[in-house]
Amino acid sequence: MRFTYAETMTDPSYYLPLARAAEAAGYASFSVPDSLIYPKESDTSYPYTPEGDREFLEDKSFIETFVLIAAMGAVTSTIRFTPFVLKLPVRPPVLVAKQASSIACLTGNRLSLGVGLSPWPEDFAAMGVPWSRRGRRMDEAIAVLRGLTGGGYFEHHGDFYDLPPVKMAPIPTEPIPILVGGHSEAALRRAARLGDGWMHGGGGPEELDALLGRLATVRTEEGTAGRPFEVHAISLDAYSVDGVKRLADKGVTDLIVGFRWPYVKGPDLEPLATKIEHLERFAESVIARVNP
Repeated sequence: MRFTYAETMTDPSYYLPLARAAEAAGYASFSVPDSLIYPKESDTSYPYTPEGDREFLEDKSFIETFVLIAAMGAVTSTIRFTPFVLKLPVRPPVLVAKQASSIACLTGNRLSLGVGLSPWPEDFAAMGVPWSRRGRRMDEAIAVLRGLTGGGYFEHHGDFYDLPPVKMAPIPTEPIPILVGGHSEAALRRAARLGDGWMHGGGGPEELDALLGRLATVRTEEGTAGRPFEVHAISLDAYSVDGVKRLADKGVTDLIVGFRWPYVKGPDLEPLATKIEHLERFAESVIARVNP
């Protein structure tokens, strides 16, 4: 089992020392958040908190995802970085391909690209991208990402993007894994059909079990059940050795763990030293016992 350390909406100066500490403690990956803007007014609810409140996001610091990964990559050597998740369809996929390739080359292939749909119509409006048909747009964006980061000339002629034969340099020496986030039927099917893995957004154990079962069914229906596939999950079972074993038996390959509830209004007051203490204690009590 691999473990991903998650920290978000904290003091930006904490990220580099946290990346170094997580690497030293034995975490396989560092989860990197993505947020573009905070609209003054919105009727949209947040899908991954019990009440759907979004006010906790106001005035929270989010360093641009690829910039933060580059900075953390420069001070580490083995830990991977996983956007959780990059709002792909609001961005130009050619630019994302260039950013992802550059990061992968600079860090020695230490990027796993978690992608998903933004829940905020305001993100699409601010980026000048239509909200309608966003799922189909994301499918095409994934195709463009794979084509441009795979090397050689690539062309694409779709409903949303039209590219003559073009290529990029440099490209990574290994394919960039694309992990699709989301709990909807469309997201699970997209992960099974187009992704190298799926990223779970959180929730109770019964919901996770149902999602894992549905994902397995969809992968069979899409004819992709036999290919390598990562499953990144959030679960309270991740915090005990027996719980980790149960999740591994259910097909989970990566566990995302954090040590505070970040969805609260106001600044994060937890000191850096406390954060490092938490991640190290978990590494000693769980990671070292699961992966001796």
